[in-house]
Amino acid sequence: MDRFEGTSLDCVRSTRPVFRGLDFALAGGGALVLTGPNGSGKSSLLRLMAGLLPAAAGSLSWNGAPVADDPDAHRLRLRYLGHLDAVKPALTVSENLAFWAGLMGADAAQSVDPALDALGIAHLADLPARFLSAGQKRRVNLARLALAPAALWLLDEPATALDAETTDRLRALIRRHRDAGGMAVVSTHSDLGLEAASNLDLAAFAARALAADEAAA
Repeated sequence: MDRFEGTSLDCVRSTRPVFRGLDFALAGGGALVLTGPNGSGKSSLLRLMAGLLPAAAGSLSWNGAPVADDPDAHRLRLRYLGHLDAVKPALTVSENLAFWAGLMGADAAQSVDPALDALGIAHLADLPARFLSAGQKRRVNLARLALAPAALWLLDEPATALDAETTDRLRALIRRHRDAGGMAVVSTHSDLGLEAASNLDLAAFAARALAADEAAA
């Protein structure tokens, strides 16, 4: 079973300490929910986990091996969805998903239709993305998760702009991913109702960083 861990992680953004001494451990099939007030570092931690932001201290490991030893392998095993929806306005919904399927090494002819169905957006398949509402763009973005399997999902406020029905679809998508042995790390301000999920409140680690910064000053 895969295992993803972080040990004594410090994060600094533009000389400002964000969090300090953060530890986590996540096994295959597990979910980690990140909570805490704005500015406590939820998005920064996800970017750090994705390899998009370097840790100021500490380390990440996958099955006991440092992620830094093979960052390309780590990028291939994860799907990261941030605040911005990666949707090209000139392409249709299907063309957007086909583009992402190609980047993931998936067969678009086989994967796009099931991904559309997973988020309930088959009726939007031929619509240019520039005509989509905020909620529809978010659903297209989330449909990327259903295109091809990946061991680790990193989701930053994935339920933003979603209605109740689509939130249920997202929850079901995460459940199927975990049932297949995948991991999910999700930042949220609302309860997504993920079964048997662990919670990591970043407020304490942000306070620790602030205290250390004030002491150094």
